[in-house]
Amino acid sequence: QVQLVESGGGLVQPGGSLRLSCAASVFIFGLKTMGWYRQAPGKEREMVSFISPGGSTNYADSVKGRFTIARDNAKNMVSLQMNTLKPEDTAIYYCNTYPPPPNDYWGQGTQVTVSS
Repeated sequence: QVQLVESGGGLVQPGGSLRLSCAASVFIFGLKTMGWYRQAPGKEREMVSFISPGGSTNYADSVKGRFTIARDNAKNMVSLQMNTLKPEDTAIYYCNTYPPPPNDYWGQGTQVTVSS
Protein backbone atom coordinates (compact mmCIF):
# COMPACT_ATOMS: atom_id res chain seq x y z
CA GLN A 1 0.00 0.00 0.00
CA VAL A 2 1.34 3.41 -0.97
CA GLN A 3 1.26 5.62 2.07
CA LEU A 4 2.80 8.74 3.54
CA VAL A 5 1.62 9.88 6.96
CA GLU A 6 3.00 13.08 8.46
CA SER A 7 2.47 14.08 12.08
CA GLY A 8 3.77 16.35 14.80
CA GLY A 9 2.64 19.75 13.62
CA GLY A 10 0.91 22.31 15.77
CA LEU A 11 0.86 25.87 17.02
CA VAL A 12 4.07 27.16 18.54
CA GLN A 13 5.39 30.56 19.54
CA PRO A 14 8.31 32.15 17.71
CA GLY A 15 11.55 30.67 18.99
CA GLY A 16 9.88 27.39 19.87
CA SER A 17 10.47 23.87 18.60
CA LEU A 18 8.54 21.08 16.97
CA ARG A 19 9.45 17.62 15.77
CA LEU A 20 7.74 16.26 12.70
CA SER A 21 7.55 12.58 11.85
CA CYS A 22 6.72 10.79 8.64
CA ALA A 23 5.83 7.13 8.26
CA ALA A 24 6.25 5.86 4.73
CA SER A 25 5.32 2.59 3.15
CA VAL A 26 8.19 0.36 2.09
CA PHE A 27 7.20 0.92 -1.52
CA ILE A 28 7.93 4.62 -1.12
CA PHE A 29 10.77 4.62 1.40
CA GLY A 30 12.85 1.78 0.05
CA LEU A 31 16.40 2.89 -0.59
CA LYS A 32 15.38 6.34 -1.67
CA THR A 33 16.42 9.83 -0.71
CA MET A 34 13.61 11.26 1.42
CA GLY A 35 12.72 14.87 1.82
CA TRP A 36 10.60 17.34 3.72
CA TYR A 37 8.73 20.00 1.83
CA ARG A 38 6.44 22.81 2.86
CA GLN A 39 3.77 24.95 1.29
CA ALA A 40 2.73 28.25 2.75
CA PRO A 41 -0.59 29.89 1.80
CA GLY A 42 -0.40 31.38 -1.66
CA LYS A 43 3.06 29.98 -2.34
CA GLU A 44 4.55 27.10 -4.26
CA ARG A 45 5.62 23.98 -2.44
CA GLU A 46 9.34 24.14 -1.62
CA MET A 47 11.99 21.71 -0.52
CA VAL A 48 13.05 22.14 3.09
CA SER A 49 15.54 19.31 3.53
CA PHE A 50 16.43 15.89 2.21
CA ILE A 51 18.44 12.90 3.39
CA SER A 52 20.02 10.08 1.42
CA PRO A 53 19.73 6.41 2.42
CA GLY A 54 23.24 6.69 3.82
CA GLY A 55 22.45 9.78 5.87
CA SER A 56 23.84 12.64 3.79
CA THR A 57 21.73 15.73 4.33
CA ASN A 58 20.87 18.95 2.56
CA TYR A 59 18.94 21.98 3.78
CA ALA A 60 17.31 25.00 2.26
CA ASP A 61 19.21 28.15 3.21
CA SER A 62 16.19 29.45 5.11
CA VAL A 63 16.30 26.59 7.62
CA LYS A 64 20.00 25.78 7.75
CA GLY A 65 21.25 25.65 11.32
CA ARG A 66 17.72 25.47 12.75
CA PHE A 67 16.26 22.26 11.31
CA THR A 68 17.67 18.74 11.46
CA ILE A 69 16.48 15.84 9.31
CA ALA A 70 16.96 12.22 10.30
CA ARG A 71 15.78 8.83 9.11
CA ASP A 72 15.25 5.38 10.54
CA ASN A 73 15.64 2.91 7.70
CA ALA A 74 14.46 -0.02 9.82
CA LYS A 75 11.16 1.71 10.54
CA ASN A 76 10.70 3.50 7.21
CA MET A 77 10.47 6.81 9.03
CA VAL A 78 11.93 10.25 8.54
CA SER A 79 11.82 13.10 11.03
CA LEU A 80 12.41 16.83 11.05
CA GLN A 81 13.49 18.56 14.24
CA MET A 82 12.65 22.24 13.94
CA ASN A 83 14.18 24.70 16.39
CA THR A 84 14.11 28.47 16.68
CA LEU A 85 10.93 28.57 14.65
CA LYS A 86 9.94 31.79 12.91
CA PRO A 87 6.55 33.03 11.67
CA GLU A 88 7.77 32.50 8.11
CA ASP A 89 8.08 28.77 8.83
CA THR A 90 4.29 28.60 8.98
CA ALA A 91 3.16 26.12 6.33
CA ILE A 92 1.83 22.66 5.70
CA TYR A 93 4.76 20.27 5.86
CA TYR A 94 4.97 17.15 3.71
CA CYS A 95 7.42 14.33 3.35
CA ASN A 96 8.11 12.49 0.13
CA THR A 97 10.92 11.11 -1.92
CA TYR A 98 13.47 13.58 -3.26
CA PRO A 99 12.92 14.46 -5.97
CA PRO A 100 9.15 14.01 -5.75
CA PRO A 101 7.67 11.03 -7.56
CA PRO A 102 6.38 11.44 -11.13
CA ASN A 103 2.92 10.26 -10.05
CA ASP A 104 2.69 13.35 -7.83
CA TYR A 105 1.40 11.36 -4.86
CA TRP A 106 1.48 13.31 -1.59
CA GLY A 107 0.22 12.64 1.89
CA GLN A 108 -2.05 15.03 3.76
CA GLY A 109 0.78 16.86 5.42
CA THR A 110 0.91 18.39 8.88
CA GLN A 111 0.18 22.03 9.67
CA VAL A 112 2.84 24.09 11.43
CA THR A 113 1.80 27.51 12.68
CA VAL A 114 4.32 29.82 14.30
CA SER A 115 2.60 32.71 15.98
CA SER A 116 2.50 34.60 19.23
